[in-house]
Amino acid sequence: MSKVIQNSLIAFIMATSVTALFYQSNINFVKVEIFHIPILFIVILLLSLFIAEDVRDSFKKVLWFEKREDKRPIWQVGIGMIFYFTQIGFVEVFARGLMPYDLGGMPMYVIIPFLNAFLLTVIFEEIFYKEEKNGVPVVKFKNKIK
Repeated sequence: MSKVIQNSLIAFIMATSVTALFYQSNINFVKVEIFHIPILFIVILLLSLFIAEDVRDSFKKVLWFEKREDKRPIWQVGIGMIFYFTQIGFVEVFARGLMPYDLGGMPMYVIIPFLNAFLLTVIFEEIFYKEEKNGVPVVKFKNKIK
């Protein structure tokens, strides 16, 4: 379930990035929409769903995820990045009206997703992250103070 969610969000990130990039161009067929959803977004999302697993695996190889003893910190950073860029992409494609607001010069659509990504990472970790050593799940107990 965790991989399906991650792959779906990665596909969404790729689709929103390409859509936001081309939507500002002068090419008219790129701006065609159905119910305020760009057709380009739908096409790129469908294509991205096929390569999302490969993209995720390539990031794991580049960051040497499998060679690390403690995988948890890099796992948290990766999940946080996925949540952050998903929210940024959503604003850039579907909620462009939120882009002009800023907080002392820093765009609000950059600040709020950072805070949300932190919270979503903690929640996602509590639900899906399972720590294993040598293929056996690690069970942690809290120390009881007497």
